[in-house]
Amino acid sequence: MESKKIVITGGPGTGKSTIIKELIKRGFTCFEEISRQVTLEAKKSGVDQLFLTNPLLFSELLLKGRQNQYIEASNHISNPVFLDRGVPDILAYMDYIGDVYPETFIDSCKNHVYDYVFILKPWEDIYISDNERYENFDQAQQIHEHLLYTYQSYNYNLLDVPFDTVENRTNHILKVLNLL
Repeated sequence: MESKKIVITGGPGTGKSTIIKELIKRGFTCFEEISRQVTLEAKKSGVDQLFLTNPLLFSELLLKGRQNQYIEASNHISNPVFLDRGVPDILAYMDYIGDVYPETFIDSCKNHVYDYVFILKPWEDIYISDNERYENFDQAQQIHEHLLYTYQSYNYNLLDVPFDTVENRTNHILKVLNLL
């Protein structure tokens, strides 16, 4: 039996990774966001912002990583498995910047289907830019709209996570999943 795959998504700086860390702390199996890892690897090669320099290459690396996470989550013995972002996030970001991508990206969205998708809205009170997050808050709001559109176009019922403390946001997710 496959594990349930649950995506936590949202624009940059919405608290996704913080919730994933809280879920890990509570003993749940989680796969953390890989875009920072891809960005840091590119920096080691002298490319400051791979997504800005070569968005298609960056997205191809993300796609490969997220596909691997999906397969690993599907085969994981624990149930459920939480993922910090899903395959459709890649298309949403590419659409946000107005770049084209191969049909294989679309096929991957169709072939890697998640059981639940929780979305976090942009929250200005907690938004912070850093070395890997180049977007400002207005851009984060635009990305959120692209995420909504992309996930909905693949027939996902997006589950909102309200603004609250990390503990309460995590509890909300677990209550919706009947895990609390």
